[in-house]
Amino acid sequence: MLYLVATPIGNMGDISARALEILGGAGALACEDTRRTRILFSHHELRWPPRVISYREHAEMSGGRKILAELEAGGDVALCSDGGMPSISDPGYRIVNMALEAGFEVSVIPGASAVESAIAVSGLSTSSYVFKGFPPRKGGPLKRFFADDGESEHTMVLFESPHRIKKTIACALEVLGDRKCAVCFELTKLYERVHRGYLTDVIAALEKDPIKGEITAVIAGNNPKFARPMPDVTTSTP
Repeated sequence: MLYLVATPIGNMGDISARALEILGGAGALACEDTRRTRILFSHHELRWPPRVISYREHAEMSGGRKILAELEAGGDVALCSDGGMPSISDPGYRIVNMALEAGFEVSVIPGASAVESAIAVSGLSTSSYVFKGFPPRKGGPLKRFFADDGESEHTMVLFESPHRIKKTIACALEVLGDRKCAVCFELTKLYERVHRGYLTDVIAALEKDPIKGEITAVIAGNNPKFARPMPDVTTSTP
């Protein structure tokens, strides 16, 4: 069995009893960074598995072959990322496809996710949303990134790095207009904070904030109730 195990996105307490059972009992562990995963195991006093496989971006094929070999030998493999759910904006989906095509069972152990956490705390509509991952870096593709969903009423969720968030939010304002949004920093961690308001308000707040850590941004869909009201420019006739 290949187990997809959600791990904390920050606070070490945000992990289920079932996840701890699977991680502590698996014959093999596949993870991105053993240093970060060891911190989790040490915090919860879990047994470090006898076999550890490196499975990370740009090395998916070699890691995937080792995972399949473990499954073919009759062992269970617990797959985890550095934080959150494996395969969400993560190369885990590739090994899921490889395992399924090879006829192996895949089971999910749900848990913490920055996507759902950010939507929940944003104060924006949760009836439907689109998760767009990390946006492009260049200006033209970035504008198209927002324009593709510009007319949709779905709430938009994306990840961004600290040194690009200002540019990204400014581009969102240019393409989408002044909608409500929330930019979430370091969710579940000690310095968690959320800037909420219209895009222009959040841009102003970011100018005053030392931008560090992991960021999830939530932007309202195309709905008048989430757009800044236009000023009334009508004048009375004398």
